Amino acid sequence: MHRGTADAARWTARRDAAARTGTTVPGDPELPLDLVERAFTATTPDQLWVADITYIRTFAGSVYAAFVVDVFSRRVVGWQLSTSLRTDLALDALEMGIWTRQRDGRDTTGLTHHSDREVQYRAIRYTERLAEAGAVASVGSRGDSYDNALAEAFNSLFKAELVRHRGPWRSIDDLEFAVAEYIDWFNHRRLHGAIGMIPPVEAEQHHNDSHQAPVRDSERVTPSLR
Repeated sequence: MHRGTADAARWTARRDAAARTGTTVPGDPELPLDLVERAFTATTPDQLWVADITYIRTFAGSVYAAFVVDVFSRRVVGWQLSTSLRTDLALDALEMGIWTRQRDGRDTTGLTHHSDREVQYRAIRYTERLAEAGAVASVGSRGDSYDNALAEAFNSLFKAELVRHRGPWRSIDDLEFAVAEYIDWFNHRRLHGAIGMIPPVEAEQHHNDSHQAPVRDSERVTPSLR
């Protein structure tokens, strides 16, 4: 099985096994502060994530795609597709992002999660899950596309490199496998000018390698000659 498809399959099995309860926020609740102020920069992985929803036209109707992107590396840490704009669309993408980082032994405590004002990101279950993960919610304050420009930029790449390039699409079933392959390619092989013309996963590995604590003399192991 293709690596990206295998990861998506493992995540789907984990997601489907989890029971979720809760309701969305009625009306227009008080919004979180805009902690980003359109400055989409980060000095480490998991310092700032951006999340957004876009749509794809198919012969069977619209399909909605939710993505979560790490600003430092441009890595897509979570994604989900649905034929409806349900709260679980965004929540499942977030859960995949958290699962991906936990699988890699990373901690999301202190993470800033930035989104626009879409109701899916203001749902009680969504904000509670952010809090459980130790993340802080941030919402764009001006209500236009520049509030979440980096996420919008990814959506544009996604549509140019996959949706329009390989479409038209019959249904969500055609899209799911293609999106899994695209995200795997995007994370592991696509070169990004903003991170030095290397892929996102490589950018994270370079960061991890350069920030490993040096081994103290007392911790060094002397090889045995026997």
